[in-house]
Amino acid sequence: MTELKLEKDARTRLASQIQRFLDEELDVEIGNMDADRLIDFLSTSLGARFYNLGLKDAQALFARKADDINDEIYDLEQPVDDRG
Repeated sequence: MTELKLEKDARTRLASQIQRFLDEELDVEIGNMDADRLIDFLSTSLGARFYNLGLKDAQALFARKADDINDEIYDLEQPVDDRG
């Protein structure tokens, strides 16, 4: 698996959201560098878990769609008279 990376703008917005959350919910103020370090920590410790959950969701969706296609193909079958 490749390393999970955020685009610079997304990372900046996320850092601001983290700072706002910590300030409003926990009354803890952190700077930009600390927010950036927290993003790194969370990406490393949680990123792969959420990525894998996303893959499982995609696999389940694919399986459902494959079942739908199989059902549609079955519906296309023509009756065959095997009585001779």
